[in-house]
Amino acid sequence: MTTTRDTSGEDEVLRWAAEYAREHGWVLNPDGRVRAIVVSGLARNEKRFGARYCPCRIRSGDEERDQAIICPCIYHRDEIERDGHCHCRLYYRKDATVTRPGTDEMDDSHHGEMNV
Repeated sequence: MTTTRDTSGEDEVLRWAAEYAREHGWVLNPDGRVRAIVVSGLARNEKRFGARYCPCRIRSGDEERDQAIICPCIYHRDEIERDGHCHCRLYYRKDATVTRPGTDEMDDSHHGEMNV
């Protein structure tokens, strides 16, 4: 028996994240693999815990304290301004993305150069 994974939550998170990025003049990570991992983590956390907790940060279990790490977390704007991307590498400044020609994968050789 083949089981299929329900991706409806991931699709919704991706639409939401793309709209949020557009509203702020940013883009989502052009590396589809990394983007999918982060989106999947956000959808999983929403299903498990009732909120889109950042999958790259550790929840404390204290709801009030963990509000700070619900995506978009309280840190993301400063991180994007400083580093060109947020901690999870979901949101990027448009000028901070570098992809391999002919693909949507990030060129890892430039990650160090993205710090502005």
